[in-house]
Amino acid sequence: MYKIAVIGDSDSICGFSAIGMTAMAVSDEKEALEKLRALDPSVFAVVFVTENVYGLIAEEYDRENAIPAVIPIPGTTGNTGAGMRDVSKFVEMAVGSDIIS
Repeated sequence: MYKIAVIGDSDSICGFSAIGMTAMAVSDEKEALEKLRALDPSVFAVVFVTENVYGLIAEEYDRENAIPAVIPIPGTTGNTGAGMRDVSKFVEMAVGSDIIS
C-alpha cells in the first residue's frame, strides 16, 4: 500500500502526521528538493506540498514522473493560487482551450 507525504513549513504541516501522513518540515528550496527527491516512488504515491514551497520547487521537479504525484496545498500563509494555475494549465492541455478562467 502506498503512503502519503506532506512537505512544507513546520506550522503548516504539523497536524498531518496525526492522520497518518509522513510530514517533513523544510525551511528552504534546497531542503524541499532534497526531501522530495529522497522519497521512494515505490512507497509514496502522493506528496502534498505547501504552496509557498511548491512555488520554489515546481520548475525543478520533474513532472514526467506519474508517481509520486506532487500536489500543492495552501499553507498557513494562505492560498497563493499555485494549485489552481496548474489545474487550469492541465485542463487547457487536455481539452485545447482554457475553460477554467
